[in-house]
Amino acid sequence: MSFLTLFALGAVVFVALPVAAHLLRRRRTEERVFSAAKLIPATPPTARRRSMLEDRLLFALRALSVLVLAVLGATPFVSCSHIALERRGGASVALAIVIDDSLSMRAPFDAKTTRFERAKRAAADLLGAARSGDSIAVVLAGAPARVAIAATTDLASAKAALDELTPSDRGTDLDGALHLALDLVKTTPQRDKRVVLLSDLADGNPGAPPLAGDGEVTLWQPLPELAAKGEADCAVVSADRVETRVLVHLACTDGASVVGRTVTVKGAGAAASGPALGSATPKQPTDALTIDLPKDAPADLVAELSPGDTIAADDVAPVGTAGTSLGIGVVADPAQNRLETGGPPPIEQAFAALDLGSLEKPLPSVPEHEEDLKSLAGLILDDPPGLTPESRRAIAAWVEHGGELLVSLGRSASAAPLGAGFGGIIPGVVRWGPSPAQGVDKAQCTFLGAAAESLHDLHPEGRTLLEHAAIEEGEVLCAFDDAAPLLVRRTLGRGTIILSTLPFGVQDSDFALRPAFLSLLDRFADEARARGGTRHVEVGQTFTFAGAKKVEGGRVPDDGGRLVPLVATERDGLVRATPEVVGRYRFELDGVAETRVATVPAREIDLRPRPVVETAKSSALGGKAPRIDASPYVALALLGLVALELAIRVAMARRAEPEA
Repeated sequence: MSFLTLFALGAVVFVALPVAAHLLRRRRTEERVFSAAKLIPATPPTARRRSMLEDRLLFALRALSVLVLAVLGATPFVSCSHIALERRGGASVALAIVIDDSLSMRAPFDAKTTRFERAKRAAADLLGAARSGDSIAVVLAGAPARVAIAATTDLASAKAALDELTPSDRGTDLDGALHLALDLVKTTPQRDKRVVLLSDLADGNPGAPPLAGDGEVTLWQPLPELAAKGEADCAVVSADRVETRVLVHLACTDGASVVGRTVTVKGAGAAASGPALGSATPKQPTDALTIDLPKDAPADLVAELSPGDTIAADDVAPVGTAGTSLGIGVVADPAQNRLETGGPPPIEQAFAALDLGSLEKPLPSVPEHEEDLKSLAGLILDDPPGLTPESRRAIAAWVEHGGELLVSLGRSASAAPLGAGFGGIIPGVVRWGPSPAQGVDKAQCTFLGAAAESLHDLHPEGRTLLEHAAIEEGEVLCAFDDAAPLLVRRTLGRGTIILSTLPFGVQDSDFALRPAFLSLLDRFADEARARGGTRHVEVGQTFTFAGAKKVEGGRVPDDGGRLVPLVATERDGLVRATPEVVGRYRFELDGVAETRVATVPAREIDLRPRPVVETAKSSALGGKAPRIDASPYVALALLGLVALELAIRVAMARRAEPEA
């Protein structure tokens, strides 16, 4: 607050002057005896009491007027900060507002609000500045990115939907959110098209290329101060219980350390207030530690890191039950996957880049017995030379029970020997031929997200041609620019088969060296783990209930009260539910109780901001509104008080007039 504002508000002290004058007038006067006054009858004090009440009312009005006058003097120095939109030529605009609802947005923006609350208030300012004819869309950047409000000119509905938005514990998917926002805006008729980015930019990829719009749509970042500043934060990423031990995994941002802090395991829900069951203090910046538990420890536990730090929501994690991790089997011919530069085959390098640990399990040959597949959540066959009848039966039965299969088709698949076809897994004949298309149609590859852009210039040596039956019964996930399919998904029983018409070797194309290939494997791994009935997922990933027809349940609250419902929906023949926050979830699957856990996405702990092009901060697009002078409104209030006082005085005068 400036000196001028303090000086103007100093006029409040003048309220004390009428009070002092009133107190001085109440001094008891000297009494003198006047004998003749005894002959005059006493007058009741009714009029005096009425005068006192009316004087008090007038005094209150005058005191309030002085206060308003002081505020009137201060208002020219009071500014109101809100986001203003600059229109090009006054025309209507199409806005796609990207609101980051990820875990990192729970960090404080100032002493009173979080980053998410500030972003939501800025979005409300933009909606308030919208007028008839403007188009508004809202995209949420929590991974995976999704559309909260499709492009609409119904501003009232958009405002109602915006009011219902809440923060989540998801990771951040800025690339996917920007891709969705651009697609939404491009379909609108307005000439002025913009994507508004309201995010702390902490998506775990600080070294990635700067975020930008395109030639048709402008990217606008109205709140650059919302960006993360590389704050120090540590989190309990996950905690798994094995008999009487809990293995706790920790993660920290650059510059932060868990050394000297304490990890405590205690009861969850109603037992949370009880004593700690075990604790440990890391002596070095390690990412995991083991805590011993008493034999009678309850089933529901949480692991808590103390003292807290920047984001309190990631300092506590539910303790899940460790089980056997289902892997993804990979069958690939080393000769076909040989790289001239040496090193592991592309698939192995891709899994290493995705940091999926020991999830990948190389197999020497295609399994021929269903028992060999039970330990797998997914199976990848890279250009197999057909399948034997035993392999076809085993794989088909495994997929029908919920397995996830990815098959790349190339020269070897099209040259399968007699009796080694693909049967019901791939209907019809597989043929290899030239590819007249040089790249994919990005609009037909939304399955791969923003990474589909990397496939615009594939220039393959050839591609596999599928018969109509294989395409008709499936869903095209990605297509070449001549509409021929690159990726096709088919459903078999409770499982899924994804077909790629390009092999993963580098002899016929460099598909396996493009970012889109990483996106494909990442999506496949998520689906495989989900279909395998994973009990432990990151927030934003999906719980899948294979074989269940009725699923009811939700998150167990911290106080152990009633479940917070989580709606499960059916898609692709499977019942799914996506958790929004970290916690323990309890479900009834066809009457059978089951507990699952959602934990913090590890990449969300990186609070270094992603770069944005400088043009996104241009003042020509808009920004914070200038100071707003509230003096006229305060002056009107002062005039109202004066008018009220005059009205009271007129009423008092009329009452005081003697009756004729």
